Amino acid sequence: MISDKKSRRLDFVQSLVHDNILLVEGSNLKKHQVWSQLSGVSSFASMLAIRRGQNPELAAIAGLLHNYYFVKTQVKSFPGHNSADAIRPILRSSELFSDEEMSIILRSIFYQDDRQRGHGPYEEILKDAILLQMYFHNTARHVSTMDIHRLQNVLRELGMPEETVKALATTDHIDAKLINPLREDRRSMLADYAETLAKKNIIGVPNNEDYREICKYWPDVDIYKVLENNWCAAFVYHCCMHAGILLPIRYPNHMYRLAGVGALLDWAKLPDTGFFYDVNEEEFSPARGDIVIYEKLLSDHSHDHIGIVLACDDPKIMVAEGNVDNKNISGILYRDRNHCILGYIRIKDSYQYQFNGEYFPIQ
Repeated sequence: MISDKKSRRLDFVQSLVHDNILLVEGSNLKKHQVWSQLSGVSSFASMLAIRRGQNPELAAIAGLLHNYYFVKTQVKSFPGHNSADAIRPILRSSELFSDEEMSIILRSIFYQDDRQRGHGPYEEILKDAILLQMYFHNTARHVSTMDIHRLQNVLRELGMPEETVKALATTDHIDAKLINPLREDRRSMLADYAETLAKKNIIGVPNNEDYREICKYWPDVDIYKVLENNWCAAFVYHCCMHAGILLPIRYPNHMYRLAGVGALLDWAKLPDTGFFYDVNEEEFSPARGDIVIYEKLLSDHSHDHIGIVLACDDPKIMVAEGNVDNKNISGILYRDRNHCILGYIRIKDSYQYQFNGEYFPIQ
């Protein structure tokens, strides 16, 4: 089946990307610029693959899809990790790619920003293609100091003079609007924003602008159906992102996305976080900006609800929640500290998401 459809694969991906670009808000010029960037990376990736003895079609497809998440959401954080996660179900459902081919494409996309470490041939092709596109579409011919040696190496490989490359300090792909540089207490920011948002009594329906903002991180076509009466964790994730606690939509190699309570709990228990505190830990006392995880509060299932602590006044805590009591509305309420609480997540102000492990896209 795959061999019969192989000739249509690049057409399929081009149509997919082009159709999504048409949905991007803004002028036709902006849409053209997005397409130009993606097609430029794709062309450079195909060229490098031919030179390095790899499959130019797979490299071109990875180039077209490398920034898919941004095209769909306009969220700039973690383009590699989020794009790989967003495109994985689409590649699988297309039935056009073998597991090995999907792994090549997804790993290339996932590791695109990890340019200080070496990976496989296709990952390195995409990293270099992105740099070439940035360099040749920048009339000043500047690149970041972090990337200058990599770019010089690929220019040398192509027989081009590398001495013309100039270094320019640049920032990573982080949405500046999500970070307030004047505030270091991100837990306080988290509580402030959650309180403001929850007070709006947001109704979880697609025509509610605030609800659409909460759901925008997950670009699936059925996301509103998936989160229907089930968006308490998505509310917390959105508040974290707004407060500068930047997280990918899924922690790599984990089963569930961070729109679910269980996924947030698993993330908080990781060895490199250690942010979870069991409710029975006597030395821990909840405070404003902590995240509370409930246990069988609204159902017979474990960790079935979540919220953000605004105040602690024994024996009650005041909490900002999305989807309060599964009633599809946000709100602020008091809950009993001794009733149906599994524990709390306290995120360090210094925390920055990093993943240095091995990514396994096909599991």
